[in-house]
Amino acid sequence: MRRVRPGAPAPLGASWDGGGTNFAVFSEHASRVELCLFERPGDAREAERVDLPERTGDIWHGYLLDARPGQAYGYRAHGPHAPHLGHRFNPAKLLLDPYAKAISGTIGWSDALAGYPVRSSDPERDLVIDNTDSAAVMPKSIVVDSAFSWGNDRPQRTPWNRTLIYECHVKGMTMLHPGVPDNLKGTYQGLATDPILEHLLELGVTAVELLPVHHVATERRLIEQGLTNYWGYSSIGYFAPDSRYTSGTAERGQQVAEFKSMVKRFHDAGIEVLLDVVYNHTGEGNQLGPTLSFRGFENARYYRLKSENPRLHEDFTGCGNTVDLRRARTRQLVVDSLRYWVQEMHVDGFRFDIAPVLGRDDEGFNPEAEFFQLVRQDPVLSRAKLIAEPWDLGPGGYQTGRFPVGWSEWNDKYRDAVRYFWRGNPGRIGELASRLAGSSDLYETTNRTPQASVNFVTCHDGFTLHDLVSYDEKHNEANLEDNRDGSSNNLSRNWGAEGPTDAPHVVRMRERIKRNFLATLAFSQGVPMLSHGDEVGRTQLGNNNAYCQDSPVSWVNWRLSPQNRELLEFTRKVFALRLQHPVLCRRTFFRQEPSGSVSMRDLTWLRPDGTEMKNEDWSDESNHVLGMLIRGEVPEETDERGRVLSGDSLLLLLNGGARSKQFTLPAMDRPGSWNELLDTSHETPRTIRENDLHLTAHSLILLSFQPVAP
Repeated sequence: MRRVRPGAPAPLGASWDGGGTNFAVFSEHASRVELCLFERPGDAREAERVDLPERTGDIWHGYLLDARPGQAYGYRAHGPHAPHLGHRFNPAKLLLDPYAKAISGTIGWSDALAGYPVRSSDPERDLVIDNTDSAAVMPKSIVVDSAFSWGNDRPQRTPWNRTLIYECHVKGMTMLHPGVPDNLKGTYQGLATDPILEHLLELGVTAVELLPVHHVATERRLIEQGLTNYWGYSSIGYFAPDSRYTSGTAERGQQVAEFKSMVKRFHDAGIEVLLDVVYNHTGEGNQLGPTLSFRGFENARYYRLKSENPRLHEDFTGCGNTVDLRRARTRQLVVDSLRYWVQEMHVDGFRFDIAPVLGRDDEGFNPEAEFFQLVRQDPVLSRAKLIAEPWDLGPGGYQTGRFPVGWSEWNDKYRDAVRYFWRGNPGRIGELASRLAGSSDLYETTNRTPQASVNFVTCHDGFTLHDLVSYDEKHNEANLEDNRDGSSNNLSRNWGAEGPTDAPHVVRMRERIKRNFLATLAFSQGVPMLSHGDEVGRTQLGNNNAYCQDSPVSWVNWRLSPQNRELLEFTRKVFALRLQHPVLCRRTFFRQEPSGSVSMRDLTWLRPDGTEMKNEDWSDESNHVLGMLIRGEVPEETDERGRVLSGDSLLLLLNGGARSKQFTLPAMDRPGSWNELLDTSHETPRTIRENDLHLTAHSLILLSFQPVAP
């Protein structure tokens, strides 16, 4: 018999102290909580059950002298089975610890995971309790030893205005890379190998944003169709690194040390690690979903339930349930998880999936919600990079521009404006100008800076960059949903053929438009984000919702064609240019004074004749040409070290139309010459000898002004 002591109510989870392990778990309405101990994670039955001996408020706890790192465990929670009141306790269902630091493996789907008789045809079958034991098909929580030799590892804290984010998938980046050892492909360790790090550094990447690495519960439907939740937006363990990406033994929690080793290697290279996190819903789904953890401990507290019928879940996420951040213990779970990943796992920040859920109170989204206040006041989290996906599916769910100070946001208005313009849609000049200049219309009124805007053209969700210029329509048949899934509003253009083609004029135009997108992203104010593989022409063959495709469809193909090598070199060039010119990385918004000479303003918008844009030009829907003149010396703008911003004046010219145009270069306040830094319509920069410049249809040019020394 195990030696059991009362233990302590904090910290929550399983905490090894060198002599034994303290177990603590939250359940407000439970009448009894049993700790189940397994000799091996794969065992169908526990070797021993131990009643947690103490209850302090709503925390059940106990200390076991003989429980050591590697111990496999789970819980059984006794309490009311009253679905009409929101309670779904069922001690036949083994539960993962909500604070588990490691989970032994993937969930093996079975009817036993449901708390009700799955095979019943009764539409209210979830009201009936099912007493089938689920332990045999459940992974187990694992006690871990948190010791790790971090050395002198420290937070990177790269300034926002010098940040380039690279969104990527742990497995997708490494599976096809010839330089990653076979035993490390698809793993945390593989992602931190030299070939991957060198690729990122040559691009100028300062932060990787990893698609979800919290332990995932793949939906039953996908498993039965031979698919999987590849992206990972179905979390079930908010403290546990996903065991799918370990090269070691998940049953012993080796993934924890491997994740830390990965972070340390990224930091040694000067690259931050950001996590895409899913605190808006869990993998337990709606009332017909499985009982894996949260539902079995406290369904009525962890989830938002319909007030008129607590049997049913509110679904503001499209995934069956919504985590209830109105509840103090649920907020604590999320904040504790975030703090754990920063302090224990050394990550540098987070991108929050479907983030308005975090700020939903009884009246809707509230930028002053309790969760945001907790993060703002937290001495650890307030210094991390925080990025919101600012929309959900609930009432008033679109909240771009409304998140609090300290938060950046994925800027979908930027994405759409750039896609519209380069697709050739009329009347898009004004919207494009706002996005190029940092979207002050969205963020300045809330006292934020251009760095509140995370600019992107593509991301994991939707077409890749190559597919954006190769397909007019989505092609998601491989997802086995009859092509109904995924957005039909892609703002894409195939430029003459749907999908792969050898037609030279189509291929040539597609490559130019890809360069236009990448250059626009690099030369816009705000924080640029690249989607993995776009720089090497990655394609998903027209699938714009590859969440379930763990295959070469989603993996980066590193065997590059000549044109993809050229695209890679181009991508490296435009982001190097961004860093070489401080005016492209401003910390504050342009002032755009209405008076003064054109050459003395920090920003001036120009017509093709080289004069300033007038009101009628902005409203001219036939106009596809825009010039953006950025002054090189701005005494009012300083860098993060207080040095006055100084560099070359730049002229960005964009032609989104089907006709070439002559552009007259503007008069400057001092003698000098214009130098071409980049033209997406040809490879070699030209010498500028005339005041009139030929601006090819569907192209972009960047020029710098070199004053003549007096």
